[in-house]
Amino acid sequence: MHILVLGAGVVGITTAWFLQKQGHQVTVVDRQTLAGVETSYANGGQISVSHAEPWANPSAPFKVLKWLTQADAPLLFRPRLDPAQWRWALSFLGQCTSARAAHNIRQMVNLGTYSRDQLQALRKETGIQYDHLEKGILHFYTDPAEFDGAREPTRLMQDLGCDRQIIDAERAVELEPALKPIQSRIAGATYTAEDESGDARKFTQNLAKLCAEAGVEFRYGTEVVGFEQAGDRILGVRTIHEGHHETLRADSYVLSLGSFSAVLARKIGLFLNIYPAKGYSITVPVKNEEAAFNVSLTDDEYKLVYSRLGDRLRVAGTAELNGYGRELDMTRCRAIVRRAAEVMPDAAWWDQAEFWTGLRPATPSNVPYIGKSHFANLYLNTGHGTLGWTHSCGSAAALADVVGGRKPEVDFTFTGI
Repeated sequence: MHILVLGAGVVGITTAWFLQKQGHQVTVVDRQTLAGVETSYANGGQISVSHAEPWANPSAPFKVLKWLTQADAPLLFRPRLDPAQWRWALSFLGQCTSARAAHNIRQMVNLGTYSRDQLQALRKETGIQYDHLEKGILHFYTDPAEFDGAREPTRLMQDLGCDRQIIDAERAVELEPALKPIQSRIAGATYTAEDESGDARKFTQNLAKLCAEAGVEFRYGTEVVGFEQAGDRILGVRTIHEGHHETLRADSYVLSLGSFSAVLARKIGLFLNIYPAKGYSITVPVKNEEAAFNVSLTDDEYKLVYSRLGDRLRVAGTAELNGYGRELDMTRCRAIVRRAAEVMPDAAWWDQAEFWTGLRPATPSNVPYIGKSHFANLYLNTGHGTLGWTHSCGSAAALADVVGGRKPEVDFTFTGI
């Protein structure tokens, strides 16, 4: 078939790759001038199967209430006169039970494990480079209550085959000596040796080049503004390119526009409960090689992740539910720098931080939409939240199977199946 993939972030580009691998003619459409320059541009860098505990869990409602008045809170809900925001928030509360959290962990661990395997196979096949490291991910806790709260989710992940081990502060520092300055404050940690890290933007842009070499067409600088439909079929995608309106047509379509997927879907009566969770990151040059980390880290109390990207350090996280604006909140930026410098004071030139923000396409459950829509030729691969980089290859491989009429290899609740 000829398939239009809408979106050139990491999810859209991996989708294009796996579709062309199965013999389809693929065209990628994106409003930017190249791939991976919005939400995939400067994310946390982790391939993190172990980061599978959803935001929505039994402890979340109390935390969100506590954080409402904190401008630098890890998860900040800024109420707006926006029905989509309130629908999302109410659904989020409905996902905060122990049973729903356990179900969602299962979904994300299964998809994450499959996706990591697919990424490793792709890397072996192509030799793609993206500053990747295979040194695992270490979650550290400076709040004893947070550490205690991580025990049950960790047990669930272990039962699902994610080898996330509970360790003490001494073992954490043994694995990552850069944590030595705060060893006395670490209440405990977990370590998942099979997890990885890498630069999502480099991966996306290099994979886009491989896609082009394989025959994938790219329509950059082309904004998708709507669909043409008849009954249960999509007839075309309405676009604007350099001020000119054009309708692009194909046999099938894949919606991978991140947070903007929900906006576009509403125009054809398709409801996707996706809301933008604005995340922040800093990128800084390494200052002292001996004090800088190599194992990717997660600071669960502050909801921050740390990844080593060559001679740069990336620290990313927090979430702000405040509409589609992408302006920087310097209070939140400074909070990331302050915490990172507190944890590893000599690791980087913290005063040279490059700030960035992007809109993560979050669902209330943290589980993405992958599979068929109720339109016969429109497929979904969107709503990955903070785990788009982690889940991209698995989502794309599974969706390519769905498009081809095959059963995906991963145990996951796909849409429309």
